[in-house]
Amino acid sequence: MTILKTISTDKKQGVYQSLPRGGYLIETSVGYMQVGSPPETIKDTMRFERSTPQIFILPKHFFDVHKGISVAELEFPIYYNHFLRQKKTYIVCAPEQREQLIIVLRESIFGPEKINLHSEYINGEATRGYPNMKAEMEYFRGDRTLHNLVQFVIFKDNIVKFNKVTITKTKNDDFLIDDEDWNTTFKLPGEVGFRIIQDTGKAPSEPYKPPLIGITCLGPSHGFDVEDNTSGFLLWIHRNGVMVDPPVNSTEWLTESNVNPTLINSIILTHTHADHDAGTFQKILEGNRITIYSTETVMHSFIKKYNALTQIPIKELYSLFDFVPIIIGRVTIINTAEFNFFYALHSIPSLGFSFNYQKQSFVYSSDHLNDTSKFKELLELGVLNKSRYEDLMNFPWYSNIIYHEAGIPPLHTRIEYLQTLPKEIQKKMTVYHLARRDMPENTDLTLATFGIENTYYPPIDPPKNEETLEILDVLSNVDIFRNFPISKAKDFLNITEKENFTKNTAIIKKGTIGDKFYMIMRGNVRVEGIEQETLTNENNIRKFSSYEYFGEASLISGEVRSAGVIAETDVTALTIKKNSFLNFIQGSELNERFSYLAKLRTTGTWNVLSRSRFFRSISSAQRTQIELIMKLEQYPAEHVFIEKNKIADMAYIIKTGAVEVLDDEDSLEVLSQGDFFGEIFMLQKEAPSSFTFKSLTDVNIYTIERKDLIQYIKNNPGVYMRLNHIYGE
Repeated sequence: MTILKTISTDKKQGVYQSLPRGGYLIETSVGYMQVGSPPETIKDTMRFERSTPQIFILPKHFFDVHKGISVAELEFPIYYNHFLRQKKTYIVCAPEQREQLIIVLRESIFGPEKINLHSEYINGEATRGYPNMKAEMEYFRGDRTLHNLVQFVIFKDNIVKFNKVTITKTKNDDFLIDDEDWNTTFKLPGEVGFRIIQDTGKAPSEPYKPPLIGITCLGPSHGFDVEDNTSGFLLWIHRNGVMVDPPVNSTEWLTESNVNPTLINSIILTHTHADHDAGTFQKILEGNRITIYSTETVMHSFIKKYNALTQIPIKELYSLFDFVPIIIGRVTIINTAEFNFFYALHSIPSLGFSFNYQKQSFVYSSDHLNDTSKFKELLELGVLNKSRYEDLMNFPWYSNIIYHEAGIPPLHTRIEYLQTLPKEIQKKMTVYHLARRDMPENTDLTLATFGIENTYYPPIDPPKNEETLEILDVLSNVDIFRNFPISKAKDFLNITEKENFTKNTAIIKKGTIGDKFYMIMRGNVRVEGIEQETLTNENNIRKFSSYEYFGEASLISGEVRSAGVIAETDVTALTIKKNSFLNFIQGSELNERFSYLAKLRTTGTWNVLSRSRFFRSISSAQRTQIELIMKLEQYPAEHVFIEKNKIADMAYIIKTGAVEVLDDEDSLEVLSQGDFFGEIFMLQKEAPSSFTFKSLTDVNIYTIERKDLIQYIKNNPGVYMRLNHIYGE
């Protein structure tokens, strides 16, 4: 690192502070300056003597694609500085970063520039409650422009000045800050990490058993509350989870709380404010493919925002999940429940919803200004038309369960208004988006309580054929059966049996004859006694949980069991006897695939993937899926696998040996055991490679054909993102 000539050696060296949630803070003569802004760092700085910084310096990379987290999350500092302090926020960045952030902030603060809801309502503008959304957004926006809230300060020749404070970006993208008034210099890293501080609550010792219906609070409060998690919740419907605007790190918290993430297969995205959408993008990248329910307006805004943040093409972003567009006025079925959606009254398009399931009814307001006197005022101003006014006045207070947000008007519903409602309504209501300190005493309202142990289980009558539906859930969620024809469902029901195993029970003993195939409904198991693999660490131990399977190898090969399987927890599994299993998969590709998998695993694939920096954190099911498309080959030293500017048709995972990554004559990196190479994006587009990959030694390598890899990453978007950003960083 080169020290600036303008910095005198007699100046004292300032010390920066690493914020608990990430980013760095210094105090200067012009106030606090913060490098990077990971989610919720405003909660770290709000209580400081000089409060939240007005000056933010952006690092070169401000989005982590591995975790789906932005380290330039400036939305809440901007709100805080503008609405509560009546001050601007200054953003120090490069010109291209300014263009990215202008898009992000416009979508988040002011909403879409162009809006047409016609196709989102069942009868277009004739649909009851059809809003003039543009008029509503303009009302909340007032005469504000982005310039009223933010001032971009752009590096010129890598230098920016605030009075007598000079910020210089080095060749290494670090920052040198010289404060002449205070005779102090600072050296700050340019790479910004993040840490999520979240109350994890009380984790159950056994895997969570999802109910027929339940509501788990992922966070009860708002983005400015330093005491509690940001609002979001999880609906359990028919034993599967639907996340509603999950807060950042919700999936990791659920894992720590012994909730299997594979049980959560969908998200409802209500709008694109940072406290509602940050966890959504993270969930997309953290597991198997999910389904997102939203309107085209909200989804397009979300994609536009994250396209600007990540620079991932829009088409590619849409390919990472399944999108189901909501039509207002038409029932949407989610996990067998009947959902109806509506647009709330908010500063940007924001979706509320209600649903019915087995005679239970539920409504969620979303972020919503719910106040009849305000509705009348807006009707008189012409912001609301009569149909929209009547629709807002008829909020479904009759629902059995009411989840309603509260907060600071005019963007939110006053808690005082909710207290004016009839007591029978208040007693049914759970309040979200409110700090505990703002909850009135002696009220009939209930504040949402975070934690899996505080999940609310409404009384419910079980559906008809409940056990049959539960078995079919397994069939639809076990990846190997996902594409089986519906005609196979009857056979599946006839041949499966439900079995329970207590903790520490040996489900399969090594050396015994294989007699059953197992699919886990609930619980966790571990595999023991695999001789060809060295079990050296936690990542290298085979573990399986809900919707994963085991025991197929010896059924196919006819050989004795090569390993034992132990119940790590109480386990409920569906089992199929050997002959029934072989008949069931006859005529499908599974017989051949299972035979291939058993043979390939003798080469140590699990060990290689467990040691891989790219694959060691993926699930057991994801490892099995990629094993099925790997083929072991040998190559001599100096072999060119992929040549720069030429189209490749293979990707590779190294078993033994070393491979060099070259940019022309420049060596960028040397890859070794477990490393993946082959540019995903270029393989997808059949475009020329950006690099050359050449063996330095004799190598044993697993090859993967392009078409197989594309199908794999389509089903596993989180793995895709890891592999797509690994060279030249």
